[in-house]
Amino acid sequence: MSSLADRRIATVGSGVMAEAIIAGLLRGNLVAPEHIVASHPRAERREALERSHGIRTVDENAAAIEGADIVLLAIKPQMLARVGRELRGRLQPGQLVISILAGATTRALTGHLGHREVVRSMPNTPAQLGRGVTVWYATPETSAAQREQAGALLAALGLQFEVDDERLVAMATAVSGTGPTYVFLVMEALIDAAVHLGFARHVAHDLVIETLEGSTLFAKQSGMHPAQLRNMVTSPGGTSAAALHELESGRLRTVLSEAVWAAFRRTVELGEQLEVGVPSETEELSERR
Repeated sequence: MSSLADRRIATVGSGVMAEAIIAGLLRGNLVAPEHIVASHPRAERREALERSHGIRTVDENAAAIEGADIVLLAIKPQMLARVGRELRGRLQPGQLVISILAGATTRALTGHLGHREVVRSMPNTPAQLGRGVTVWYATPETSAAQREQAGALLAALGLQFEVDDERLVAMATAVSGTGPTYVFLVMEALIDAAVHLGFARHVAHDLVIETLEGSTLFAKQSGMHPAQLRNMVTSPGGTSAAALHELESGRLRTVLSEAVWAAFRRTVELGEQLEVGVPSETEELSERR
């Protein structure tokens, strides 16, 4: 039996990624529809979620978390301070908060929410198909049972990895979280190049998509290092060798590395911005008194 079977789950913010998680949980029979409640300010969005998934919806975030065992925080990062004010003092000991906010550190999350049982996670776009990858970190205050539940919930999106160093989540944001952006850009460039050669765009699209998907599957199943795979298809004086020469001359490796580092720096920047206004430990102690 799933560790989520008897858990009640609330989603605060119910956009595309939150819906992907809801769909994954229901698809895997991990949670019953009546155990899920989602908050969203727009009536048409609430109606769509109810119609598609048979879950309950509410228009207020505070109402959604009442009685929930797990609270999925799926708002835009810039809304953290405002939503934190709505939920602060309402989250109860024993409730687990799982954040999928890009850049939001556990200091920002625990500070704005006034709650310490928190998981910071970073899923990516393919999670919408159940083929994503999520790296996550749990605060020391979370229990072993809560971490097991977090892993089960995030596994509904694809692969999930728990790490014991929060900095690795920021790194993953730059690699796997932002990774689809790099792939889509390469995809677009290859399609445009094929059109330039003379292919119809729809044919170019299919050629590139199938080539990328097949190459990825081959790399995954072979278990070989990408350099070995590349050497397998690079004949002396051949087409691959000519193409690789141009790619190396254009600093492809360096540009990709710089892109990943730029994404990492921006992730850290976002975290610092979200920590602005977080109550100090002295203020938290006075609040508790």
